[in-house]
Amino acid sequence: MDLQKEISKEVLLVRLSGEIDLAVTDTLRDSLDEELERDSPVKNIIVNLSGVTFIDSSGLGVMLGRYRKISKAGGKMFIVGASPQVRRILEISGLLNIMKECPDEERAMCLAE
Repeated sequence: MDLQKEISKEVLLVRLSGEIDLAVTDTLRDSLDEELERDSPVKNIIVNLSGVTFIDSSGLGVMLGRYRKISKAGGKMFIVGASPQVRRILEISGLLNIMKECPDEERAMCLAE
């Protein structure tokens, strides 16, 4: 897994690539929580999955946990760029029912600001 993060206007933009499975979920969870618990306020999260080739239930669990944290604080979580295979897993899991899917980062950023 490769992970890139940036914060802009109280929005945490996360770009992921590779496989999101049990081998990397602790690292992913810790990295995202570090940003959410920082002094700089993060109100919304955008997760770009365009480089993700596979996600398993542990990866879905990390995303759901961050969704719960951010929504409890009044924020939203957005999904961008999921491949058809990854999108299907998100759909079956129900995550697309609670997270907004956007066609690109720019649209997600407009909705998140």
